[in-house]
Amino acid sequence: MSKYDIIVLGSGPGGYVTAIRASQLGFKTAIVEKESLGGVCLNWGCIPTKALLKSAQVFNYLKHAEDYGLKVENADKDFDAVVKRSRGVADGMSKGVQFLMKKNKIDVLNGVGKVKAGKKVSVTDANGKSTDYEADHIVIATGARSRVLPSLPQDGKKVIGYREAMTLAKQPKSMIIVGSGAIGVEFASFYSDMGTQVTIVEFQPTIVPVEDEEVSKQFERIYKKKGIKVMTNSSVESVDTSGELVKAKVNTKKGEVTLEAEIVLSAVGIKTNIENIGLEELGIKTDRDKIVVNDYYQTNIPGYYAIGDVTHGPALAHVASAEGILCVEKIAGHKVEPIDYGNIPGCTYSNPEIASVGMTEKQAKEAGYDLKVGKFPFSASGKASASGTKDGFVKVIFDAKYGEWLGCHMLGAGVTDMIAEAVVARKLETTGHEVLKAIHPHPTMSEAVMEAVADAYDEVIHL
Repeated sequence: MSKYDIIVLGSGPGGYVTAIRASQLGFKTAIVEKESLGGVCLNWGCIPTKALLKSAQVFNYLKHAEDYGLKVENADKDFDAVVKRSRGVADGMSKGVQFLMKKNKIDVLNGVGKVKAGKKVSVTDANGKSTDYEADHIVIATGARSRVLPSLPQDGKKVIGYREAMTLAKQPKSMIIVGSGAIGVEFASFYSDMGTQVTIVEFQPTIVPVEDEEVSKQFERIYKKKGIKVMTNSSVESVDTSGELVKAKVNTKKGEVTLEAEIVLSAVGIKTNIENIGLEELGIKTDRDKIVVNDYYQTNIPGYYAIGDVTHGPALAHVASAEGILCVEKIAGHKVEPIDYGNIPGCTYSNPEIASVGMTEKQAKEAGYDLKVGKFPFSASGKASASGTKDGFVKVIFDAKYGEWLGCHMLGAGVTDMIAEAVVARKLETTGHEVLKAIHPHPTMSEAVMEAVADAYDEVIHL
């Protein structure tokens, strides 16, 4: 039986990063993957969706070329080519992970992994042959998949999840998207910009409901202006796929209505991949569809660990990577600090983008803070005006007593690349005055952060 120091189950951004860090620390490492290296993120999530959104953005620019003093006649799109480009980008990234595995001398065990007693992992290949491997430490990083609601069964053709939404054979003329989290609004952005008539159905009172209320409200106004129909306080009760169009019965505040569309996309969250991987037989504790771990990702069974979407915490690629690194550094005996889950940035790559970190204004008030709140609209930004991207704003929230940066919320072009400033500043316990006195380059979108801080302290110049 092959023996390793560490075996990782799953090769997503949690798993493959864990394996690489383990190898760097001198551990003999193997990784188990049943599909393609890179997991959902590289193959069916983060990366290919961004490729689709970039194509939609370029197409949008072409349609509005006259706004920039340019003439483009008969601008059109090739939906199949857009999808092929996205798949090509994903394939390239997956090959990159293959290279990293070889570079770091990590054995890739292809097949379905199952944890067993005695610190063993059974891997069953495509031919049904099972092989047992042994390790001192086993890290479970099996991720998650699209959650299926009883009222919204997915047939993969007319009622689909995110995987099918990335590889449709032809562009639908109409689409109903159920759920307005990051996945829902990103696909709404892509399909709407490509010319599909999109309707969003959201159970909560606002779309992107985890965001600050001001972000949610302005985002909804922008989406409606784009021609996207938004239905909040609404839920899909059933779907009828027997006809040419899908008929969805939607319960609203005003009563039940029936919507019709070619495709219904279910974007109502995720379901963890914790079934049939040996947890029950081993006695590894789970709670509400998640594996229970301590601050260093150890389960209740010594030698078995879990990171990423299968554990409690934000289901984000960068979180899974950070957890995996911390997990193996702890195994290696390094002095490590638990992750501060209050300082995790969230990014939505819609058009416009959303980025946030820390508390919303409502959360900060409920926590009892006396606040200083500043806001700077991109309509007052020289770079945004020159770029033709004036939608959105930067909002900052500070504790009035000590100047602690409690939260930062952004809506606009490129804000997912700007939020790291707030993350680093909060990590370093930077105060509002220190941010204000740090000179930001002009003209940039990022100077809106400084301007928003200036607004919080009644020193704003350009408003």
